[in-house]
Amino acid sequence: MSKPRVATASLAGCFGCHMSILDIDDRILQLIELVEFDKSPIDDYKGFTQRCAIGLIEGGCCNAENVHVLQDFRKNCDILIALGECAICGGIPAMRNTIPLRECLAEAYLDGPTVHNPSRRIPDDPEIPRLLNRVYPCHEVVKMDYYLQGCPPPADAIWAALTALLTNRPIQLPYELLKYD
Repeated sequence: MSKPRVATASLAGCFGCHMSILDIDDRILQLIELVEFDKSPIDDYKGFTQRCAIGLIEGGCCNAENVHVLQDFRKNCDILIALGECAICGGIPAMRNTIPLRECLAEAYLDGPTVHNPSRRIPDDPEIPRLLNRVYPCHEVVKMDYYLQGCPPPADAIWAALTALLTNRPIQLPYELLKYD
């Protein structure tokens, strides 16, 4: 019998949630017994090879490519989990939501104290994904099924949620797994 497939993606975030996945330590060997990884930096597959049972998404959507990736995950995964604060509410990348995009670009490419740009040109190569006017949390782009909070979520919470879903049990995350005090 084939194993369920799990895919992961990092959008506008820091990759810390993927580090938390790896922080399940030697339980990663148990996870490998339960699943096959599909599109993921964990196995370096760039595209989906089959339908996936679970998609883990870290980061919010700050550009057109992020939106496309998230929509592709929704189309190819039965369950989507927003992993971490950036996926849930935009996190630190969403701090730019209070500043007009034009001002952010001007500071980064024209007026910043360490900028040297004699041409006074903001990069506009078609290969660079188009920035959105704001950073969107994942649920504002597609339907998300579960949310694991934290920055990043603790490895034990990720382990508990994944193993519950993979063994058809309800997800139970006691306070001890998610406390931040």
